[in-house]
Amino acid sequence: MELSPEWEYVADTVMGGVSTGRISRETLDGRAAVRLRGDVSLENNGGFVQMGFDLRPDGGVFDASAYAGVELDVRGNGEAYDLRLRTDQLTRPWHSFRASFDAPGHWTSLRIPFADLVPHRTDAAFDPTRLRRIGVLAIGREFQADVAVAAVRLYR
Repeated sequence: MELSPEWEYVADTVMGGVSTGRISRETLDGRAAVRLRGDVSLENNGGFVQMGFDLRPDGGVFDASAYAGVELDVRGNGEAYDLRLRTDQLTRPWHSFRASFDAPGHWTSLRIPFADLVPHRTDAAFDPTRLRRIGVLAIGREFQADVAVAAVRLYR
C-alpha cells in the first residue's frame, strides 16, 4: 500500500536542543523525494532532526494489521538513520517503536518488518491496529544528516 505522506520537520529545539536542519522536495537521480538535511548536535541535551508524518490527517489511528511492515525507498550519505513508528498507546514524545537502517548513496528499497521494531522507553508492545505516525530521524550522535525518501509503503 503506497502512502502519500505530508512530511513535517521537527528537531530537538522543541526540547531545548540546538540541532538544525530542514526538509525539501527535490528530484534526485530522476526520483521525486523529500530530503532531510541538517547538523545533529548533542549540545543542550539535544541530538536529533527528523521528518515525520501522521497516517491520518486528523492524527487518528490507522489499522495496519493487514501488513507486515514498512518499506522505504531511500538514498542518503551512507549514515545510519532511524525509522520510528508511534501508536496512540504512546503518551510521551520520547516513546517510540524503532529500527535503524543505513541510507546508501544510491536509491535502495528497504523493508523493515513490524516484528523487528524495538520499543523505546515504553513497556507497550507494538500494536499495528493503533499506528498513528511514521518518522525518519538522524539521531544520537553529532553528524551531518542527508537522507531522502522517494516512497513509503506498507507491505504484506
